Amino acid sequence: MRKIDPQTVQRILDTADIVEVVSDFVSLKRRGANYVGLCPFHSDRSPSFYVSKSKGICKCFSCGKGGSAVGFIMEHEQLSYGEALRWLAGKYGIEIKERELSAEEEQAQTERESMLAVNDFALNHFEHNIHSTADGRDIGLAYFRERGISDRSIERFHLGYALEERDALYNAATAKGYSEKYLVETGLCTRSERGGIYDRFRGRVIFPIFGLSGKVLAFGGRTLRKTKEIAKYVNSPESVIYHKSDVLYGLYQAKKAIVDHDRCLLVEGYMDVISMHQAGIEYVVASSGTALTDGQIRLIRRFTQNVTVIYDSDAAGIKASLRGIDMLLAEGLNIKVLQLPEGEDPDSFSQSHSATEVERYIKDHQTDFIRFKISILLPDTEGDPVGRSKVITDIVRSISVIPDSITRNVYIRECSRLLDVDEKVLALQVERYYKENLVKGTASQSRQDDRQQQPELEKETPPTPPNEEKTASANSVASFMRPYEKRVLRYVLKYGMAHLCDLCDEEGNTSPVNVIDYITEELAADDMTFSNSDYASVFGAARALADTTWEGDRAAHESQARAACTAALAAADDEIRRNADSTAAITAMSEAARTRINAEYETSVSNFAMLYIERRLGSSADDTVRRLTADLVSERHQLSKIHTKYSTIETEEDRLAELVPRAIYEWKDAILAWRQRTILAEIRRSGSMDPEGLRALMTRSLELQRLRAELARYLGERTISPRK
Repeated sequence: MRKIDPQTVQRILDTADIVEVVSDFVSLKRRGANYVGLCPFHSDRSPSFYVSKSKGICKCFSCGKGGSAVGFIMEHEQLSYGEALRWLAGKYGIEIKERELSAEEEQAQTERESMLAVNDFALNHFEHNIHSTADGRDIGLAYFRERGISDRSIERFHLGYALEERDALYNAATAKGYSEKYLVETGLCTRSERGGIYDRFRGRVIFPIFGLSGKVLAFGGRTLRKTKEIAKYVNSPESVIYHKSDVLYGLYQAKKAIVDHDRCLLVEGYMDVISMHQAGIEYVVASSGTALTDGQIRLIRRFTQNVTVIYDSDAAGIKASLRGIDMLLAEGLNIKVLQLPEGEDPDSFSQSHSATEVERYIKDHQTDFIRFKISILLPDTEGDPVGRSKVITDIVRSISVIPDSITRNVYIRECSRLLDVDEKVLALQVERYYKENLVKGTASQSRQDDRQQQPELEKETPPTPPNEEKTASANSVASFMRPYEKRVLRYVLKYGMAHLCDLCDEEGNTSPVNVIDYITEELAADDMTFSNSDYASVFGAARALADTTWEGDRAAHESQARAACTAALAAADDEIRRNADSTAAITAMSEAARTRINAEYETSVSNFAMLYIERRLGSSADDTVRRLTADLVSERHQLSKIHTKYSTIETEEDRLAELVPRAIYEWKDAILAWRQRTILAEIRRSGSMDPEGLRALMTRSLELQRLRAELARYLGERTISPRK
């Protein structure tokens, strides 16, 4: 088994031109040093998608999507990292060289590919049954046609039929050489207590479940028998290739339409999806009858922020699944809810109406979650004040999970108006639940990060009870430090290998220090680490580049730059000798050419160092590293040439020797501020504390205040903080 070798990967990344790659999908226009066009990831009316040729990245400043060339292809074409590399290699005619996988890698790859191959065989087997066997046509095909499913839809969703025989699939697969092991592990077959093998889906119509890349991950099977003894639906079990909490039925067929419409319709079952697609409403997916999961919500977020949840008219079923609305809200998605007319579900409704009628009904009847919950929950509380109070509390809790404060306030006002409850009362309850959510969720995760990554803060930070609304527990260490850590990490990514200053030893000898080494030494001097795990991962990846590949890559670049410089000097000398009319002219023109070409060499070397980390990490195989890098180094605006023509503008790069130390010291001040805050909170709660303990706390607080005053003298009269 083989994998693309690192040298080929690097060649692909170095060759790929971000402007050329994006131009295959987006019409770009030059704007200063950048290029701009309509974003391909959302409905963009005015150009908000910027491409930087020099940095090798793109970013939409409206929806936030973008990245390096490989990241763009992964996002736009919904490919894996390896598949995107192969796509780029094909575009630029780069030969793919592969290396042998390790024994562990080969085993995992073999197992995964074998299971996918078995599923692919099963897909063809079930499709063959429904079209080419008597039972398949008379039972399976007849059922779908009776349900109003067209032959085109049957083909598009690869619907099939499993014969009633006990081991028809097993016999067909093993006869073709497929392993019994993978037939069992994919769940296509089941081993009985006596050791025999039988087909899981026998006597059922089959709904294949595809991953984003079009691979068959699992199957769903529906029995056509009218008996309660047999489960109506049977699905593939969890496996190496199938995790049902991370899969949405129909997403493979719907992903392009979701992006084009910037909206996703969320329904419950297989037939709902197929019938909606058949009616022309293709931006629809299903949770396949299971409760909505965080993984499924993250899948939707990759394509759109706008979700409409469609329910049938069964109020009891709706009440049981309302939790999914809160989960969608908590992820920051824009939620609408739609209840279909009495007796209808998405399948029946879409089959009895045209696409235009379905679209119009959705537009006219979808509503926000507050009105929807009121319509479902409030009628049962007539004459019951306690019941009404519980409904209001339920709605308030839903509002409290929304991460954006402005959106929360809008919903608070709407809830106040619709339920005739004082807005201030609702706002207080929402704020209370919101802080509870922080304590239970974000704060608990941050405490775990603190224990693993910042023990010195753990030692100095006393535990704080959840009831203290203005104390440290309401805002975790990680969230409090995030803006300070973000600023420092941004300097690492944008300028990590760039020269910052010269270090002078006792004998007066100087040695250059780059940005990332300076930051690393400053952090080590005070035992500081990143308390945000994602930032820590990116910093670790940057540090690894500086320690492993930087020297070799720099030497290679300088060698190429020197060769280009030598060639340019030779060409300039030839041109000068042909055109100069005197020895003095030759000397003057040669000197000017050498000065210009040497300056170009220095600029090339300097730019390579400055962009080294962001370019490498911007194409990382790690999703977190790649996306954070693209986000932190992206810049929408640059000073125009007209502005800089008449004045000298001091750039951020020119001021690094001032800005980088300042960012470090502001971070240090934030750590001291956090420790001081927790001590003051403990003092406020120290009602029965002995005087000696109270004096100790006061002494520590005063010492922290003294240290902050020293930092303030360095930073100026007033510490400039990135926090708002």
